[in-house]
Amino acid sequence: MDERDLRDRGRSALAAAVIGVGMMAAVDEIVFHQILAWHHFYDPAATDVALLSDGLLHAGELLALTGGFFWFAALRRRGTLHPTAAWGGFLLGAGAFQLFDGLVVHKLLRLHQIRYDVELWPYDLAWNLAAATLILTGAALTLSARASGEPRR
Repeated sequence: MDERDLRDRGRSALAAAVIGVGMMAAVDEIVFHQILAWHHFYDPAATDVALLSDGLLHAGELLALTGGFFWFAALRRRGTLHPTAAWGGFLLGAGAFQLFDGLVVHKLLRLHQIRYDVELWPYDLAWNLAAATLILTGAALTLSARASGEPRR
């Protein structure tokens, strides 16, 4: 495998990772912030600021999705997209967002918790184990894409 091919696999993984971050942010924002109304991005604030923080998260998620999909489409159009590397990157990005949210946002910065007035550890455990599963699966796919002779698309 030549250097250009490795670079293309890396670009495929990175473009899809940006999409994965945006997708997981969208799932978090739509499901947990809006549908279930369990929390806002910044809960310690007044309702107006909490809603503004959700809007800013939504704007960031849309930027990530738009930018990632344009990058992905450019790779595909040039025939340099590696699907396995892209799937690995997508899962890595989604898992990285979820783990960052679970550890940094929830525990370190305490901007919000998953839920309130319930025992948190089952939620935290499920959230962070799901993140670790996404990351490990994404890493395995990304590594297998580096080792395979999968053609570009």
